Amino acid sequence: MTVYFIGAGPGAADLITVRGQRLLNRCPVCLYAGSIMPEDLLALCPPEARVIDTGPLALDAIIAKIADADAAGHDVARLHSGDPSIYSAVAEQCRRLDTLGIDYEIVPGVPAFAAAAAALGRELTVPGVAQTVTLTRVATLSTAMPPGEDLATLSASGGTLVLHLAAAQIDAIVPQLLAGGYRAETPCAVVAFASWPQQQIVRCALADLAEQMHSAEITRTAVIVVGEVLAAEGFADSYLYSAGRARGERH
Repeated sequence: MTVYFIGAGPGAADLITVRGQRLLNRCPVCLYAGSIMPEDLLALCPPEARVIDTGPLALDAIIAKIADADAAGHDVARLHSGDPSIYSAVAEQCRRLDTLGIDYEIVPGVPAFAAAAAALGRELTVPGVAQTVTLTRVATLSTAMPPGEDLATLSASGGTLVLHLAAAQIDAIVPQLLAGGYRAETPCAVVAFASWPQQQIVRCALADLAEQMHSAEITRTAVIVVGEVLAAEGFADSYLYSAGRARGERH
C-alpha cells in the first residue's frame, strides 16, 4: 500500500500530470484538500472510490483515514492543489507516515505561480532584468514567518517576487514592498483562480495594487507577482539561442 501525494495543479482538470491522473484513476481511496478542488478533477476517481474532503479535518484525523486505508491494503491518492513542494503541509503528513511505517510517494504538479505566469503571458526571468524569483507568503491565520523572511527584506534584491496566500492582507503588504526594493511604479499583476473558468487578472503599478484589488474584489485564491519582468521591453536576447553560441549535444 502507498500514499500518493499528488499535485493536482492550479485548478483546470487537464493541468494535472499524466502520472497524477493515472494514479487518481486507480486508487480506491482519495483524500482531497478542501473546497478549491474542482469537481471535474474529482470525477477522475474510480466510481467505487471512497472520496474524502479533508478540509474540515485536523491532521490527526487525516492520518487516521490514511492508516485505515493502509490497514485495508488500499492505495491512497492524496490530492493537493498546485504542487506539493510549496505550502501544501505535506512535510508534516510525511513525518507522521514515517513514524507509522506507511510508504508514500510525492507526484509533482503544476504550481499556481506557473499558471499565473502563463495567464499573464510573461516569463518570470528575463535576461538583464531579473534572474531570481522569490516565492513567499505572509503570516495571517497560518504559522509565523521565520526571522529574516519579512517582505521588506525579501524585496530588497528587486527581483521577481511571487506572493501566495496573501490577497486578504494587501493593505499591509504594499507598504512593506515599498520599504524594500520596489518603487511605486514597479509593475504588478494579480491572477485570481488561475486556469479556472472564473480566472481574473489585474495589472497595475505597485502604488495602485491595493486599490485595484479591492475594486476587483479579489480576496482569496490569488497569486500576486511584483517585478520589472512584467513590463520588460527592449531586453537583450538570451545566450541560449544566440548565433554565437556553439551548438552540440547537451550534457
